[in-house]
Amino acid sequence: DEEEDYMSDLFIKQDVRPGLPMVRRVKEAIQKEEKQKEANEKNRQKSIKEEEKERRDLVLKSALGNENKGFALLQKMGYKSGQALGKSGEGIVEPIPLNIKTGRSGLGHEELKKRKAEEKLESYRQKLHMKKQANEQAADQFRIRFKTKQEERKMEGDLRKSQRACQQLDMQKDIDVPKETWFWIDPEEEDKKDEEDKEDECTSSDLSVSEKLHILTAYLREEHFYCIWCGTTYEDSEDLSSSCPGDTAADHD
Repeated sequence: DEEEDYMSDLFIKQDVRPGLPMVRRVKEAIQKEEKQKEANEKNRQKSIKEEEKERRDLVLKSALGNENKGFALLQKMGYKSGQALGKSGEGIVEPIPLNIKTGRSGLGHEELKKRKAEEKLESYRQKLHMKKQANEQAADQFRIRFKTKQEERKMEGDLRKSQRACQQLDMQKDIDVPKETWFWIDPEEEDKKDEEDKEDECTSSDLSVSEKLHILTAYLREEHFYCIWCGTTYEDSEDLSSSCPGDTAADHD
């Protein structure tokens, strides 16, 4: 019979679990392979770095003896093995560990890498902080614009309310023409497109909504003794001054 090759498919298909009987030739082949590996490991020539490391570890593991000049001087000054350094024993007990440099980079390279990494991290943090501030400012500006828009809408509503009240009170006094064209609301005039209306619009556009409201409110109080905020017509200026808190919505609030 031909000898079986332990690397053949037949060997791979065999059940070689621990505790089960194995073919003698397979056992011998495996043992031979293991011995060959051990021999190769023993005969392998160690590199210079590996030899240096082994010698260094051996020296570091061994305690200093009297042959060491520095240790001998310490003993002459009263030092005992295992004792802390210093006159009062406040120093270190174990020697300062060695920091072996194995790379090929120059001195200070690691510190430079560390500093660059810290600078990069700090730059990233600053960018995050600036982005957060920009988002907060954008949110604040949006809230301010939204609030301003709401206030403008409220003023426009108050102005229209004042214009209606002014038109009604003027007509009660047989005033056919308003003191200012924008004191009244006239839907028919809004549809006209002649030059006179355009000039009036240009003139009235010079005033803001808040200015118009302030002027019209003062007119209603002086001419009709009427407070748009109270919704009341008073008998005279003295009654208006004593009964009405002010000429703005804030005063009435």
